[in-house]
Amino acid sequence: MDETVDRQWVGDLVRATIEEDLAGGVDVTTTATVDPDQVSVAELVARADGVVAGLEIAELVLRQVAAPDVPEIEYSVRDGASVRAGDVLMTVRGKTRQLLTAERTTLNLLCHLSGVATLTRRWVDTVEGTGAIIRDTRKTMPLLRSLEKYAVRCGGGQNHRMALSDAALIKDNHVIAAGGVAEAFRLVRKTFPDISIEVEVDSIEDALIAVESGAELILLDNMAVPLLREAVEKVAGRARLEASGGLTLDTARAVAETGVNFLAVGALTHSAPVLDIALDLQEA
Repeated sequence: MDETVDRQWVGDLVRATIEEDLAGGVDVTTTATVDPDQVSVAELVARADGVVAGLEIAELVLRQVAAPDVPEIEYSVRDGASVRAGDVLMTVRGKTRQLLTAERTTLNLLCHLSGVATLTRRWVDTVEGTGAIIRDTRKTMPLLRSLEKYAVRCGGGQNHRMALSDAALIKDNHVIAAGGVAEAFRLVRKTFPDISIEVEVDSIEDALIAVESGAELILLDNMAVPLLREAVEKVAGRARLEASGGLTLDTARAVAETGVNFLAVGALTHSAPVLDIALDLQEA
């Protein structure tokens, strides 16, 4: 994890996920079938090709479940690494009961975050060479935003705003409420003179109004490729442009080749399939 992830908050999240799985009790199956003194080695193994994210989260889960015991943990790769099916990601030696109790929570977090990183890398690779940057959105799972956005970075993407307070994004409802694009922009700039402002538009006309109002970043919502190309030509470098809405991997390169600066992809976090990873128990 990097400095943008609050480690204390992650620790609290890990404790909450473990408590959710145990629900105030114990792992009854493991308690019944495994001797409390048995020691094993477990490997976290990729079952599919992808990009890894969340190994430090996995370590936190394993250590939290094992406490006050201290498992031995060895990394084979680090977050952001491309892996192939069959690659060992991490090896853990500890009490068997603890390893098995931690298994599902460890994999839930690791597989999800690695899935986000893997999907992000596919988008990044698809637009490689165009100059366009893949960015995420706020369409994240509740309470997982900082981790999902971290996973996006592991996959080579960039983060849009982390929260409503980071920057202004004037959307269609704001425009309606304020009485127009120019007025909405004026009100935000007056109220928060130092904040970054992005304006969402769905027409070339509104894009030009936004530019003339002083917008430096414009989100082009649900525009077809020809319209995106026209917007790039008419804005002519006076503002950075972000394509959003209806984007797919099949159309991503054509969109990027229009000259937009960014592609905003909500699917990176709200629709990423998990990366299949398993915890395989070995004999100690």
